[in-house]
Amino acid sequence: MRMTERYKGIIDYFLEHRPVAETELIYTDPFGLMVAVILSAQCTDKRVNMITPGLLQRFPGPKEMAEASEDEILEYIKSCSYPNNKARYLKAMSEVLVKEYNNKVPSEIGDLQKLPGVGRKTANVIASVIFQQAAMAVDTHVFRVSNRIGLTNKAKTPLAAEKQLSSNIPEELIPLAHHWLILHGRYVCKARKPLCHKCGITDYCKYYKQEVKQGKK
Repeated sequence: MRMTERYKGIIDYFLEHRPVAETELIYTDPFGLMVAVILSAQCTDKRVNMITPGLLQRFPGPKEMAEASEDEILEYIKSCSYPNNKARYLKAMSEVLVKEYNNKVPSEIGDLQKLPGVGRKTANVIASVIFQQAAMAVDTHVFRVSNRIGLTNKAKTPLAAEKQLSSNIPEELIPLAHHWLILHGRYVCKARKPLCHKCGITDYCKYYKQEVKQGKK
């Protein structure tokens, strides 16, 4: 199957069956999403959504969080993974927002990546979700699913996957496609045991054709 045919089939399926796809992180403003995405590294969205209400009630904006100590922030986030590192990142990120960006989350990916605790994936999430830019954020789900179903050609790094996906998905659909792949990986194309019997894109899936139909799985 040609790559263009696979992309078209998968995109058409999701446009029909999941026309609305959004982050499962709960937030009310750009700063809240920034905090949530930083906390979500190697942590479930469910756990993050349990943490952020109390954290953001106490520190609702960059100014309040910048003025807090790392220990104060830690008290609110200690149930997530790597809380000490994340408390440090949240405080430092907030300090930069106060000093350099007038308490506002910047829209440019380059500026976002200058913030402590914000890597390329997090910057792309913010640019895509908040500012609707054509930024393909590649997390573990997107990286795994895109390689498995054949949307990427043996991409060895998230950046390689990002470049391949971005070059094949129409620009206006990239923010949506990011969530399609995340949600598909979270609920259907699971890491250890993909639920191929519940999947609607098996006709276009490289893994299904090579492993399942041939009886290898």
